[in-house]
Amino acid sequence: MKRTLDWRNLQFFVAVARSGSLSEAGRLLGVDHATVGRHIVALERSVGKILFERHPRGYALTRYGEDLFVTAEAMDREATQVEASSPAHGLTGTVRISALEGVANFFLASRIGPLLADNPALTVEILTIQQIIALSRRQADIAITVTPAVDDRFLCEKLTSYYLCVYATHEYLAREPAIKKREDFSSHLFSGYVDEMIFMRELDYLEDLGVSRKMVRIQNSSVQAQMEAACSGLCMAVLPTFVAATRPELVPVLPEETRLERHYWLITRAEEQKTPRIDRVCDFIREEVLKNVQLFNL
Repeated sequence: MKRTLDWRNLQFFVAVARSGSLSEAGRLLGVDHATVGRHIVALERSVGKILFERHPRGYALTRYGEDLFVTAEAMDREATQVEASSPAHGLTGTVRISALEGVANFFLASRIGPLLADNPALTVEILTIQQIIALSRRQADIAITVTPAVDDRFLCEKLTSYYLCVYATHEYLAREPAIKKREDFSSHLFSGYVDEMIFMRELDYLEDLGVSRKMVRIQNSSVQAQMEAACSGLCMAVLPTFVAATRPELVPVLPEETRLERHYWLITRAEEQKTPRIDRVCDFIREEVLKNVQLFNL
């Protein structure tokens, strides 16, 4: 006899598949991880298949789990569309955005308020992790990255161009050897990314400027930390212009020669293009970028 799947179990299944862990799924659903685990076990018993491979770092879908996820996620999208069809009902659920630190912390975080006000039951999570990896592992719904996606599984569009420049304080420039051309950078200290953290060619700004890695003696994984090091007068740093604009003590160094152009790309999974909450958050991001385009052109 054909078994009927419990919709509640499927909701827990979708949450674990998206988040990769029982604890994170529990947090999203407002229950403890043990409750999530019980629903997953119940679903696996119902279908007679193992849906997840259990690893120390989390849960990964098995081949059968991948097949079931396609069906379960489609059902979840349909349920969301029904909820969203009522004008009096705002969007519900969680949308997770994976973005580079610059655009995440210095742009999105301070502008998300109106979207939440219009949708009281919507939660937006902003993560500063490797973007495409997060999408492919279903750890995020939306990615904002500096590298366009070439995989057919993803929808990719250019969000905006932005610029970077070398920055330092007046005190640093007055104290250290004069900088009249790019070659003079060879005698100056820089703060930049840890070598192993440069996971995209587009993030290797210093190589584009001809700065030797041996001069990057303050290495970290954070734009904020790089900026703070430069603001202290200890060194120079390559920063997005819209980020550096938040700190008036920083001044551009050889702006005509060191200005670099990069692009932000908005990426989602193709299979989720009709999910109302994800579509609305994408629209909101586009609208905010368009309203503030001058910020990215500083």
